[in-house]
Amino acid sequence: MNTIYFDATVNDDVRRDYLYKGQLFVFSPCPSAIAFCEFARQMVEEAFAPLDPRTAQHNLPIEAYVEILAELKPVFIHHPASKQFIQDILKETGCDLRKTYFDVPRLRTATSDGYLTSGIAYAFHPHRDTWYSAPPCQINWWLPIYDITSENVMAFHPRYWSQPVKNSSSDYNYTQWNKESRKTAAKHIKTDTRQQPFPEETLELEPQLRLVTKVGGMILFSGAQMHSTVPNTSGYTRFSIDFRTVHLDDVIAQQGAPNIDSACTGTSLGDFLRGTDFCRIPEYLVTLYDSQVPTEAIASKSLTIGHSVFDMKS
Repeated sequence: MNTIYFDATVNDDVRRDYLYKGQLFVFSPCPSAIAFCEFARQMVEEAFAPLDPRTAQHNLPIEAYVEILAELKPVFIHHPASKQFIQDILKETGCDLRKTYFDVPRLRTATSDGYLTSGIAYAFHPHRDTWYSAPPCQINWWLPIYDITSENVMAFHPRYWSQPVKNSSSDYNYTQWNKESRKTAAKHIKTDTRQQPFPEETLELEPQLRLVTKVGGMILFSGAQMHSTVPNTSGYTRFSIDFRTVHLDDVIAQQGAPNIDSACTGTSLGDFLRGTDFCRIPEYLVTLYDSQVPTEAIASKSLTIGHSVFDMKS
């Protein structure tokens, strides 16, 4: 059963439980999300000035376009205000900031008509984030910063929530990706040769679900959801923000969506920051999820969980 909850008033514990079961949540624009979009839009428009960012692709050589994104995106990601906006969004949507951890936000671009679909503006094939070493309790938050249409959003493929897909995630290692592949994104213009997890069988992409929200409207979904970038035929570049969260209790209990087909190594948990003070998630939890660590080391760390949790709560 797949359900979309619009502006649901359930608390965060219930919401996460539903998300782990494959449901989707959509929220109308809230003040903090609108402010975040306005902040991002100002940065984007300054970067592309005097061109309209949504149509700049029609007036720029692709190399010049990539140069703009290569400078813009890291500034947005690491700007102190970006973390503060996420903090405000989490407060406004009922998350406990003491136990909610988030990663830095990404500014995504999906250009139209195949102008740029690799590297720094990668058009994602059908995938689960769990193929990319996301923990099973990861929740994705997605919001557009300009008006969107059905022709330039992302698609969900709900039939694959419970149906495994043969894939190459066993070749993916998150630590190696960070060291070797992430920083080279701007070099991949015509094609993207970086090793990423792909389906290894033909997928039936219908039925698919496309959600169109207002600017600042938010879509929440599990990192285990199969989703993809829609081939953009709108004539306009789509700009959006996404970030991810995990809840400390779920990380400790190893709760979340079922893993039905992911075989990657490493973990992205080390990227997550506490909602109150932006401290990183405890290292022993990262170790617990890092499949490269010897089993005996994981067991040793696991024995200290109860004491460590007590220390963090005291």
